Amino acid sequence: MTILVWNFVLALVWAATTEEFSARNFAVGMLLGFALLFLTRRVLDSSDYFRNLREVVDLAWYFIKELVLSNFRMAYYTVMPLNRMRPGVIAVPLEEMSDVELTVLSNLLTLTPGTLSLDSSKDKRTLYVHVMWFDDPEQIRREIKEGFEKAVIKALRSEYRA
Repeated sequence: MTILVWNFVLALVWAATTEEFSARNFAVGMLLGFALLFLTRRVLDSSDYFRNLREVVDLAWYFIKELVLSNFRMAYYTVMPLNRMRPGVIAVPLEEMSDVELTVLSNLLTLTPGTLSLDSSKDKRTLYVHVMWFDDPEQIRREIKEGFEKAVIKALRSEYRA
């Protein structure tokens, strides 16, 4: 059984023993299960599970930061004249990615206001993104590659967990 499954089982056991099946109580069970598994990580050989957590948390924080900034940017431009917006479509070259990595990257970009993932090439090496401010295409590519793409790859690939 993987460590994640063990964590879910421990959370369910916690909910069953406390006789309260709520989302909050399940989250408490997940945290307690995580702490227990962390204490027994050497016995269970589960170090990858805990190393990967940091990259996933980093990705979540990066997404939240970008979400807040882009919401402020959208609010600012909503009250400004429309002639400041210069929408356009940009092709972003990507590293070789799995289907899961590409899906996560596309969804994170789409959930960020001001950007929308449109399509990817058949070889999954290019992502087409609609942006609301098409001022500097190279800067947009660099922000996507050094920001979202890098964070997604670090969170989802096993070679970064060493």
